[in-house]
Amino acid sequence: MSDINVTPMVDVMLVLLVIFMVAAPLMTVGVEVDLPETSAAPMTGQDEPLVVSVSAEGTIYIMDSEIAQDTLTEKLTAITENKADTRIFVRGDKAIDYGRVMQVMGLIKDAGFSKVALIAELPAKGS
Repeated sequence: MSDINVTPMVDVMLVLLVIFMVAAPLMTVGVEVDLPETSAAPMTGQDEPLVVSVSAEGTIYIMDSEIAQDTLTEKLTAITENKADTRIFVRGDKAIDYGRVMQVMGLIKDAGFSKVALIAELPAKGS
């Protein structure tokens, strides 16, 4: 028999596919934020956005790292290498006071960043 048997390779690839399908949702942003829902269309962009999160307790995070409010603008400037056109998304827990989220957005805007947007969760299809 001169044929190549690919069955074991297909079996291994299917097992890897299942493993990655299970592991992929676990690798999302580590800050737990309960986002409000909106019916607005999702934004599209070419560059990787920088995410600033405000937790239910009012703690500020840049990606997964907790930071103090007074060092927010310095860290954002250092991370973006003084590129004021960097896209920054703000995630605010729906239990947090709206003023706290706006305060964080104001700090980002005062640092000179012009592309600041809020992130919300899309509503479920049944509601």
